Amino acid sequence: MASFPKWTWDIPEHFNIAVACSDAHARGPLAKREAVIVDDDVLGVRSLTYAELAEQTSRFAQLLREIDIAAGDRILIRLPNCIEYSVVFLGAMKRGAVPVPTSPLLTADEIVHLATDSGARVVVTDHASWNTLHATFDRLDHVRHVMLVGGGSTAPSSHLSLIDLETRLARIHHWEPAHPTRADDPAYLVYTSGTMGYAKGVLHAHRVLIGKQPSSQYWFDFLPQGDRVLHSGKYNWTYVLGTGLMDPLYRGHTTIVHEGSNDGSIWPPLIAKHRATTFIGVPTLYRHIIQKTAFAQADVPLLRHCMCAGEHLSEEVLAAWRQRFGMEIYEGLGMTECSYYLCQTRSQPIRPGSAGFAQPGHDVKLLDPGTWQEVAPNEEGMLCIPKSDPALMLGYWKQPEETARCFHDNWFLTGDYARRDADGYIWFLGRKDDLIKSFGYRVSPLEVDRVLKEHPEVADAATVGEAVGGDKLLVAAYVVLKHGSSLTTDALLAYGRQHLASYKAPKIVYLVDDLPRTRNGKILRRALSPSMARRPSADQRTEPKS
Repeated sequence: MASFPKWTWDIPEHFNIAVACSDAHARGPLAKREAVIVDDDVLGVRSLTYAELAEQTSRFAQLLREIDIAAGDRILIRLPNCIEYSVVFLGAMKRGAVPVPTSPLLTADEIVHLATDSGARVVVTDHASWNTLHATFDRLDHVRHVMLVGGGSTAPSSHLSLIDLETRLARIHHWEPAHPTRADDPAYLVYTSGTMGYAKGVLHAHRVLIGKQPSSQYWFDFLPQGDRVLHSGKYNWTYVLGTGLMDPLYRGHTTIVHEGSNDGSIWPPLIAKHRATTFIGVPTLYRHIIQKTAFAQADVPLLRHCMCAGEHLSEEVLAAWRQRFGMEIYEGLGMTECSYYLCQTRSQPIRPGSAGFAQPGHDVKLLDPGTWQEVAPNEEGMLCIPKSDPALMLGYWKQPEETARCFHDNWFLTGDYARRDADGYIWFLGRKDDLIKSFGYRVSPLEVDRVLKEHPEVADAATVGEAVGGDKLLVAAYVVLKHGSSLTTDALLAYGRQHLASYKAPKIVYLVDDLPRTRNGKILRRALSPSMARRPSADQRTEPKS
């Protein structure tokens, strides 16, 4: 049974994320160290040192004061990865305001919902987005100012104040100290990437950064002399804002993101170009690098630590990465409401298929929702987190009843199910709604996915329950084959029966060209449909034998 040192939380009364990520390193030996680097396919490479980041975020905070933005006001950010993103996100918190990161891929209707629901008073965007959506923002009475990033023509507005961000920041030479936020004050508001209806706002406090520190110690592998962390994602995703921005900055490291093509072939050259020592992505990206390129360890000589989250990492991809690049990929697991609290760690052997361990400080329990008692080893239970965990959200924005439903006594109910083996490894099973209840059995789609992706000719897979005959739910798998494979559905069905218990093995297999995903790369299981199949499916449609 693995054991870790006891973790003691030390939460000060006052704490500000932006100050901790910039001003804390702006003087002394780290002042000239690069804090943020953005490599843009069109604009080239731009960067800010810690001293420059501290100054620019202070200028932005002062700009908010000049336009009468108060502590607690929301600042909606709709930007691609760019150097201004970190300035706006951190600078808003330095004012005591609440940044609201959003994706540039959102439709006009989605932006209207987020801007309206958050009550944003300021929108920060680029000229291209503004020119497309200016009519949308013009009809939102609570929005007062639009700050524009980058060059380009500017569509006029009937009532909004349009501010060229670069010009206005350059005029500011004096600024007030950062707002004295308390650790429990609102820091930022993020929206969950819901698959049905509109997303919910998740409000985090400034203390969340302290709550992430077990991850910084056990999931990362930071060196005292400094690391260079390249994240492959977009800032609007909390996974990136945490591991690709706030976590490394808090500890004085260099963060790197990219804007432009996301093809697997670009990442090893970017790792080498920026002398990255840590690389972070989603498992699909690691799979693309393995399957679609010939890059190997010699091409990324300084890389020494790899991390992933967002979806399950298959044993096949992990084994191929080890062979090609000579290093592990450490998987982490979390959720918007409570960040990442499970992970594989260097101090313990990786057990492929497992989500690793509950990080010290995050006193995770697997509880039986029927009795609220902790389940025995290898039994299924809901992952529950103490209400006192500093990484936990303040609540759902303007939804107190929904927030209350997520708690029982002193526990936050994640809704995710897992089992813990005798050695303490946690095996993630998925959300209750995703578990397939077939012929009286409960089947985790993630477990079936993992087994199918271990087949040498399978590139990707996703499993769901499919209703048949009105009263039967069968395990159905959607499979993407590797290029050139002639594998049949019959062969995949046989493979499933060979490697899974009969009640878990797929009864239906569809071969598809790709899997639908959210904007953040997570598989969108509810969008899977037999109509996607590129070949007729084979299935047995029989009841499983015990």
